[in-house]
Amino acid sequence: MGSAKGMLDAARASLGTSGRPNKISRDYAARHGSGFLRAPWCDMAVTYWARNSNNERAVLTGGDRAYTVWHAQDFQRIGRWHTGTAANVDRAKPGDIVFFDWGQSNAIGAIDHVGVVEKALGGGRVQTIEGNTGDRCLRRVRSANHIAGYGRPAYAEDGGGGRAEPRLLRLTTPHMEGEDVEEAQRRLNVHGADPELVVDGVFGQKTDEAVRTFQQLHRLEVDGIIGSETRAALARRP
Repeated sequence: MGSAKGMLDAARASLGTSGRPNKISRDYAARHGSGFLRAPWCDMAVTYWARNSNNERAVLTGGDRAYTVWHAQDFQRIGRWHTGTAANVDRAKPGDIVFFDWGQSNAIGAIDHVGVVEKALGGGRVQTIEGNTGDRCLRRVRSANHIAGYGRPAYAEDGGGGRAEPRLLRLTTPHMEGEDVEEAQRRLNVHGADPELVVDGVFGQKTDEAVRTFQQLHRLEVDGIIGSETRAALARRP
C-alpha cells in the first residue's frame, strides 16, 4: 500500500522530464494506445506517479486518467473533492491532487491542468509538482485564483486503504460551517443527493437542498437538518 510520501518521491524523480513522447507518455501509451504518445501529459504524469508508488487505489479511484475533468469527477464522486477557495487551499496537504482552471473558475468542467501538492505555503498558495507545464515536469507555486479544487487521496497512512473511514457525523444545520459540514457534504455526494454539491464546509442553500433531496429519497422527515435519523441513513453505505 502506498503513501503521500511515496507519491511525492515518484513525482520528484520525474522533475526535468521534457518533450513528447517521453517516458511518462510512452508508459501510458503502452497500456492505452499510441494516440497518447504526443498528447498533453499532465494527468498521465499523475497516473504514472501513482502506479510507480503503489497508490493506484488512492489516486486513481476511477482507473488511469489522462483527462483532468474525469479525474476530478472521480474525487467528487467519492466525496473527496475540495473546491479551490483560498481557505481550502490553505488546508491542502502534501500528496493532494490539485486541478487548475486558467479561466479562474472553480468549475470542474473547465479544468485545464493537474499536479500534486508538495506543500501548502499559506495565503491561498501551494507548491506543486506538475507534468506538462511548459512541456516539462517542474515545481510551480500556484494561487487559489487558478485552482479549481483538489482531490484528497485516501493514502495508507491515513488509514484509507483506497477509501477513508468516515468521521463521526454530528448534528448539522443550515448556516453552520466547518469540518462537520464538510463530512456531511462528502456523504451527500457519495449517496448521490447532488453530484455537483461542492465540499466547502458551508451549509448554504445547495447543501440544504441536497439534504432535503436525500431525506425525500429515504422517506425521512424533510426539514433540511441532519439530525439523528438522517445521520444514521447517511452513515450507511449507498
